[in-house]
Amino acid sequence: MILVVAATELELTGADDAAVLACGLGPVEAAAATARALALSTPAALVNVGIAGAKTIGPPALVLGSEAVYCDIAADPGAVLPRVERVEPDATLLTAARRALPDAHVCPIATCAAIGGGTACEVEAMEGFGVLRAAELAGVPAVELRCVSNLVGERDRSRWRFDDALATLEAALSRLLAELQ
Repeated sequence: MILVVAATELELTGADDAAVLACGLGPVEAAAATARALALSTPAALVNVGIAGAKTIGPPALVLGSEAVYCDIAADPGAVLPRVERVEPDATLLTAARRALPDAHVCPIATCAAIGGGTACEVEAMEGFGVLRAAELAGVPAVELRCVSNLVGERDRSRWRFDDALATLEAALSRLLAELQ
């Protein structure tokens, strides 16, 4: 079984042959809901999907995460307490995802609690680190797939391309799941 996790049910379209979890918005909800789901059942793999903002990659481009970077913690370089601020995807899943989605960009994806968090990463989302960290702690291989819906910093939501991004994400998720089956 493959578990597909997204913040909302709208982002889960295309996951017809997989178990699904709408984890809620933001890194805390994502981590908590994913950890609970993984405590109840252990899938063979986990795919985190959703829309994202990007600095220069225009919508509706696909992005595979080379790592999930938790920017709410990483933003304080002077902190002395030990912390985890990066999670890498499973290498085998990322390779399969690149095969299924050869046109997808591959880069770090920032996880921020706020929209337009002003990170150093090209792509920003709100759940990836929480989902991938929960999967890592549960020993479940995971990968993150996003579709760009807007440019980071664009406050006029009428300019965001939700429909295009969701349609592109649905088609990409179907191709990815077919590759992973």
